[in-house]
Amino acid sequence: MLSAGGLCWEPTCNIQLLEAKFLSQDQINEFKECFSLYDKNHKGKIRAADLLAVMRCLGVSPTPAEAQRHLHLHKIERNAELDFSTFLNIMYRQMKQEEPEKEILTALAMIDREKRGLISAAELRAKLTRLGEKLSEEEVDDLLKEAKIGPNGTIKYEEFTHTICLPAVDY
Repeated sequence: MLSAGGLCWEPTCNIQLLEAKFLSQDQINEFKECFSLYDKNHKGKIRAADLLAVMRCLGVSPTPAEAQRHLHLHKIERNAELDFSTFLNIMYRQMKQEEPEKEILTALAMIDREKRGLISAAELRAKLTRLGEKLSEEEVDDLLKEAKIGPNGTIKYEEFTHTICLPAVDY
């Protein structure tokens, strides 16, 4: 195992570094399970063309251009393959660049015309069911159960965002 200044240069060591410093064992196990589904030849590699699908299956949302950038960074052609160690590095980078709480706060702040930290539950419902990736009425109902809706029908969106971005309880 080669290391210099705490950095490791062997692929197996990279996995250990990611595992120890950045990714939990549960995350690595989940990533490996999904990666294996796309490892059609059981060689420990997936097609670079499948990268976007595998990443999205694991809950990150790269654009096709971002997936291509990840491949380019690792000098992998679109018709080539990548191993699990490289995949872990790509997943880690993508997870770090996606900050859902910040993105949601920014979007909700745009609705808050008076900049009071409040939005109306009715307006939030309308936006969620009519714009972008539209949610169903039932999905919005479930989401709004997490909100503390004030007597005047408003939601403190910073508190709401923090609540909905908390990791799911796993027991």
